[in-house]
Amino acid sequence: MRRNAFLLVLISLLSGFGSTAMTLSAGIWVVDLTGSVSLAALTGLCIYAPTFAAPWLGALVDRLPRRPLLIWVDVTLGALLLSLLTVSAARDAWLIYAILLARGVSYVLLDAGETAILPAALPTALLGDVNGWRSSAQEGMKLLAPLVGAGLYAWQGPVPVVLICAAIPLLTAACYALLNLPVLLAGTPPTAPPATGAHRPERGEIRVGLAALFGNPAVRAPVLVAAAAIGLSGLANAAVIGQVVHGLHLPATRLGYLSTAQGAGSILSGLLVGRLLARLSPLPVAALGATVFAAGCVSSSIPWWPAMIAGSALAGLGLVWSLIAGVTAVQTRTPDHLLGRVAATSNTVMFGPVALAIPLGSAAVHFGPTPLFLATAILSLTAAATTLHQPKLAASSHQAPPPTHQQP
Repeated sequence: MRRNAFLLVLISLLSGFGSTAMTLSAGIWVVDLTGSVSLAALTGLCIYAPTFAAPWLGALVDRLPRRPLLIWVDVTLGALLLSLLTVSAARDAWLIYAILLARGVSYVLLDAGETAILPAALPTALLGDVNGWRSSAQEGMKLLAPLVGAGLYAWQGPVPVVLICAAIPLLTAACYALLNLPVLLAGTPPTAPPATGAHRPERGEIRVGLAALFGNPAVRAPVLVAAAAIGLSGLANAAVIGQVVHGLHLPATRLGYLSTAQGAGSILSGLLVGRLLARLSPLPVAALGATVFAAGCVSSSIPWWPAMIAGSALAGLGLVWSLIAGVTAVQTRTPDHLLGRVAATSNTVMFGPVALAIPLGSAAVHFGPTPLFLATAILSLTAAATTLHQPKLAASSHQAPPPTHQQP
């Protein structure tokens, strides 16, 4: 199991580095090719747009053998990234968008597949720890990869960046192949238990996945708390910029320091969340994370630079606690044959609100950053308190995980 834990954390390190370096370099590349900042901004949309197709992609994960799917997705992604070597002029920029869109689809498939494989690769008691370590690894790469990716691009252009980012999926594919998994997840697609003793193809797969997520309070409650906290972080983005530029009259470059502080908080959070989940069920941990995030917003509402640094660190700490609590609830309280679609759908639920909150925050910041920070804090606290004060939700969050299906 130590080998599996090491490989899973290594996968997170590699994929975190590759995805961050490629996403940043793609935006710079589009600016160099077209001279348009607006077109460069659209590269991020290509990465996140496939999230809204997650319920359907998650159902695909449940229909196919999971490890082979993960391996082939990574191998295909590596090959597709190499096609970027043909980009040489503004007329070729469409290929960058196409590859980033494919990368976005791969994120959904890989994340759902990994979430579904982890309960088979690790003991239940280790899931919280390893989820936290993986999160810390990814956040750590977010601090390192932009410097390496942008620096390498500035030094040698896009070719070495493309080559490195194409090689990384091949390395992660090798890591998937080395995982020690049960035969069921290693080579046989999981299936739902047949109702009449004979296997029949499952109908309404998306509906079944939605029912497994929203019909089980032990899964629904932590995921919704995480969705509230993560979605509200999109609302606070504009407030952070407004506070730095207009509240403190500092250059926008100071935002980089806040990103570093948030990354540091996220890394620390990932290292601690396993211990919290060993003592508490996912719902209280998710609520605690939302509360810490709210405290970070209150701190950032103070027009004082040290308070903003502290607020960013607290935001990183709280958001990761809520996220890992939601992910762990899905992994430990969802039947195995539904894990792919429930994991993918929960990602849409947790991260989809960010796309709506960012433009809303951009409009609301005209009333000032401090009111927006405080409103975000109040909404986050309300989301945490609402779930914790419902006895049925609190009780169900301590229920034992449902038995996973083993193929006869």
